[in-house]
Amino acid sequence: MSLQRIDLEAQREYAHHGCMEEERIIGSEYRIDLSVWADLSASALSDELADTVDYVALRIIVSEEMRQRAKLLETVVHRITQRIFREHPNVARSEIKVCKLNPPIDGDVHAVCVSFFEENPVYAGKAL
Repeated sequence: MSLQRIDLEAQREYAHHGCMEEERIIGSEYRIDLSVWADLSASALSDELADTVDYVALRIIVSEEMRQRAKLLETVVHRITQRIFREHPNVARSEIKVCKLNPPIDGDVHAVCVSFFEENPVYAGKAL
């Protein structure tokens, strides 16, 4: 099986993640990069949306999960990953990176990011 990649780059969201009370109240800007791997050969031939992974649906998943407050970015990335695998079983792998822009920490830091690269458990043990 061959896999192809779909990327969503630099999706911007405003959300209220973090451990500090100020982050819950004020919120921050976030940048999300997402890649999914799937067999897209059928959609390349059919030219039908039903045969691919709809990147609009992926964007919506990210937006909806970013709205659900969490203390840790790890929790947010995990939720996005699991939801993609659940709603798009044809996705074999994903890589998701969530960055908090201008985090409230000492020093001049542009962003703090958490990235997960995971394989869909449905494909566990299969050659990718």
